Amino acid sequence: MLTQLSINNYALINQLSINFSSGLSIITGETGAGKSILLGALGLVLGNRADLSSLKDTSRKCVVEARLAILNYNLEDFFNQVDLDFETETIIRREILPSGKSRAFVNDTPVTLAVLNQLRSKLIDVHSQHQTMQLSDTSFQFTVIDALAKNKERISSYKRGFVQLSQLKKELVELENIQKEANQQYDYNLHLFKELEEAKVKVDEQAVLEEKLEKLNNIEAIKDNLSEALELTVNEEIGIQNLLNTLENRLTKISSFSKEYQEISARVTSVKIEIDDIVAELENANENIDFNPNEAEEINDRLQLLYNLQKKHAVSSNKELVTVFEDLSEKVGVVESAGEVINKKQKEIDSVSEKLDKVAGLISKARTNSTPKLTKELEKLLADLGMENARFSIKIKPSKNYLSNGKDELEFLFSANKGGNFGELKKVASGGELSRIMLSVKKVLSTNTQLPTIIFDEIDTGVSGEVSNKIAAIMQDMSTNMQVIAITHLPQIAAKGSNHYKVYKEEIKGITTTNLKQLSTQERIVEIAEMLSGKDISDSALTHAKELLN
Repeated sequence: MLTQLSINNYALINQLSINFSSGLSIITGETGAGKSILLGALGLVLGNRADLSSLKDTSRKCVVEARLAILNYNLEDFFNQVDLDFETETIIRREILPSGKSRAFVNDTPVTLAVLNQLRSKLIDVHSQHQTMQLSDTSFQFTVIDALAKNKERISSYKRGFVQLSQLKKELVELENIQKEANQQYDYNLHLFKELEEAKVKVDEQAVLEEKLEKLNNIEAIKDNLSEALELTVNEEIGIQNLLNTLENRLTKISSFSKEYQEISARVTSVKIEIDDIVAELENANENIDFNPNEAEEINDRLQLLYNLQKKHAVSSNKELVTVFEDLSEKVGVVESAGEVINKKQKEIDSVSEKLDKVAGLISKARTNSTPKLTKELEKLLADLGMENARFSIKIKPSKNYLSNGKDELEFLFSANKGGNFGELKKVASGGELSRIMLSVKKVLSTNTQLPTIIFDEIDTGVSGEVSNKIAAIMQDMSTNMQVIAITHLPQIAAKGSNHYKVYKEEIKGITTTNLKQLSTQERIVEIAEMLSGKDISDSALTHAKELLN
C-alpha cells in the first residue's frame, strides 16, 4: 500500500509530499492542473524511463520517493531472489541528475530498472484509459481466468517445467547438429584415426630412432676408432694398462716410506681401476658392433612414416601426433556414441513432457471450471453499470503445443447488444464500454489476487448519472480489499472517497507550479459543488454536494 509520495524538482512540481491511507482515495482537479504529472512521477519511481525534460530546474537533481507498507503481501521471497533487504515499510527512490544519469534505490540499495518493474507489478496497478486495449490481449485474459481458477501455483510449476523442457529440446537440437556435422567428417576422421592407431606412435620414439640411425650410418668410423682406442690401452709395449701397471708397482714399493707417496700410489690405483673398466666397455662395444642393413632400412622407414604423419597433420613432434590421435578418438567416439546420447536426451524430454502434460491438464480443468463463474460475474457487474445486454463467450480450447502458460488456446468474445453477434472486444466494444468492462475485470481480480494498490486514471470518462454511482460503489467495494486511488472528474465518484486530494496550479513570482493537498470536509463540499456547477457555485450545488457526501 502506498503511504507517502514525495516529489522534488519534477516537471511543474517544485516540492511536494503527500500521505495516503487505505480505502478509497480521490484525486480531482481542473484539466491541465497536473494530474498526469503525479502519475508521471509515480511511474518514474516505479521504473519508467526518464530524461532531462523531467527536471523542473535542470541545475538540480530530480528526486521522487515512494513509501509503501508491504507486510501482508508475501514479498519476502521476491526480495531474497533479487538480493534486497526486506522491510515492512519499503522506500523506493529514483533520482535523475542534471547530467541525465538516472539512479534507483530500494531501501537504499541500488537497483536496476528491470528490478523496479518487477517490483511494480507486485505493488501498484496503474490503470488509464488507453490500457483498456489490454482487454484484447490473450495473456491478460488468461491472467483474469487464472486468478479465478486459483492457478498461480500450478502455472509456476508448469513454467519451471516449460523452461526445463525448452532447455532439453535446445540441447537435443545441438546434439543432432553436432552428430550431423560429425557424420559428414566421420569417414575421413575414422581413416586418420586408424592410420595413427596402426602407427602406434610413442612420444619419445623419434629421438631414439634418430640416434640409432645416426650410429648405423657411421658404423665404419665407429669400428675404426674403437679398435684404435683398444690398441692404445692394451698394447703390450705402449698400452696405457701396462704403463699404469709399471707405475703402480714403482709407487707401491715406496708408499710405506711416506704418507705423500702412499696417497699418490692410491690415486694411481684408482686411475688404473677406471682404465680397466673403460677397457672392458671398449672390448664389449667392439665385440657387439655389427652393421645390419635391414635394421637401418627399417629404422629409416619408421622415421619416414613419422615425418610423413607429422607433415600430414601439420605438427612437428610425436607428442603433438599423440594429441591429434586423442582428438580424433574423441570425434570418432562422439559419432559412434551419439545415438545413445540422443536417445538418452529424448527420454529426458519424454519424461518432462509427461509431467508437464499432467500439470497443463490441471490448469486447463481449473480454467474450464472457472469460466462460467467469470462470465456470470462480469455480466452482472456490467448490468449494474448500464450494460444490461452485455454477454461474454469464453471458451478454453486444448492445444497440441506447449505454450508459456499451459496447453490452452482461448476464445474470449463479447456482445454488447441483445441478439448481437459475438466478436473480439476491440472490434465490438466502444471506448466507454471498454472502460466499464475493464473496471469489472479489475473488480473480479481484486477479490482473487493480492495486489496492494490500484490507481484508476479517469476510467469513468464517458459515463454519467446512475452509472457513475455504480462505478463509485464498485470502487468502494474494491477498497475493502485493497488501496484504491481514483483520479476522476465525476462528483458522484469524488464524494465516495474516504480521502480527497486536489491537484491545483499556482503562480509564484511568475513561475507556475503544480501542488497537491488533502481537502478538509468543508473544502470537499466546495470542490464537489464546483465539479457540479463550475466556478460560480450555487447554493443548490453546495446542497447537492453535501447530500452526495452524506
